[in-house]
Amino acid sequence: MRRRGFLKQGLAASLSATAALTTRAASAEVLTYEPQPVTHWRIGLVLKTPVTCTNVLATFPVPTDWPEQKVTVRNQTVDPKISRWQVRDLGGGTKQVVLQAQRIPAGSETEMLFEVDIERARILPPESTDQFVIPPRISRDLRLYTGNSPFIDASHRAIRTAAAEIQERPAATAWERVEQIYDFVRDKVEYVEGDLKNASQALEDGKGDCEEMTSLFVALCRNLDIPARVVWIPDHCYPEFYLEDGEGNGTWFPCQAAGTRQFGRMDETRPVLQKGDRFKIPEKRQTVRYVSEFFQCDRRGSGTPEPTFVRESFDV
Repeated sequence: MRRRGFLKQGLAASLSATAALTTRAASAEVLTYEPQPVTHWRIGLVLKTPVTCTNVLATFPVPTDWPEQKVTVRNQTVDPKISRWQVRDLGGGTKQVVLQAQRIPAGSETEMLFEVDIERARILPPESTDQFVIPPRISRDLRLYTGNSPFIDASHRAIRTAAAEIQERPAATAWERVEQIYDFVRDKVEYVEGDLKNASQALEDGKGDCEEMTSLFVALCRNLDIPARVVWIPDHCYPEFYLEDGEGNGTWFPCQAAGTRQFGRMDETRPVLQKGDRFKIPEKRQTVRYVSEFFQCDRRGSGTPEPTFVRESFDV
C-alpha cells in the first residue's frame, strides 16, 4: 500500500474511534440527532522559514467523532520534509496530530493539511427525564470530569457554598436538580466579555462570558457529584452533564450556559473541536483546559520561522 493511502486511512480510523466514550450505552437511545448540512474544514500547519530549521516538533488538535458528529477525511497533504507524524490520543476522545521533521531548509514552505467533511447534528431533548439519576458510582473514565480543572475551581469556598444552597432546594428529579444549577448560573452571572478568570471569580463578580459561565456550571455540577465537562467549538464553548438511567446506562446532555436558553438540547451546528477541560500534554508542564497548537525547532542562522496553524472552513 502506498504511504499516502496508508496515512489517510490511519487518520480516518483515529478520528472515528471515539464515538461512545465514557457511556455504557449509546446516547442515541435517549437523544435524537437532527442532521444538518455538511461543512468542510481545512486543518493543519503551514511553515515558512527564512532560516534552516532542525528538530522540528509541532502539534495541533483535530476534531473527532461524537454521537452528534461524524468526521470524514476527504484529502490530505503531507510534505515529504515531514519525517514522521502520528495521531496522539489525549484521553476522553480528544486527539492531536504530532509531526516531526529532522531538517527544513531556509527559504522553503512546508505543509501538513487535512481537509475533512464534518456532519454535525442538532441535539433534540429526551422525551422523558424522570428516569435519570446522578450516577451512584463514578467510573474511572468519568473521574476526568470531576474535581478541579484549570479555571474550574470546584473546591473554592464560594462555589461550595453556592452548591450547598442549591442542594437545599427541593428537587423531584436529578434532571430538575441540574436545571436548578443551570438557572442559578444564568441568574447570577451577566454575560460580559473579558479576560479569562476562575469560575469562583465570575460568581463573586457576577460577570463573565461563555467560558466563565460554562466553568461555573461545571464546577457546581461536580460539587453535587454530577460529572460535567466543557465542549469546545469555534469561538464558543458550552457544558455537558452526565446522568444515568436506573440500569446504569449513561448519557451526556448539553446545555447552553450563555445565550439562548437550551437545556438538554443543542442547536449549535459548529463542529465540536474537543470535549473536556483537563488535559495533560507532554509538551506542556502544566495541565491545560484546552488543547492548543504547539511549535518548536532549533534554528541555524538569523531569522524567525513563521508557523501558521490553519483551521478554516471552505466551500466545495
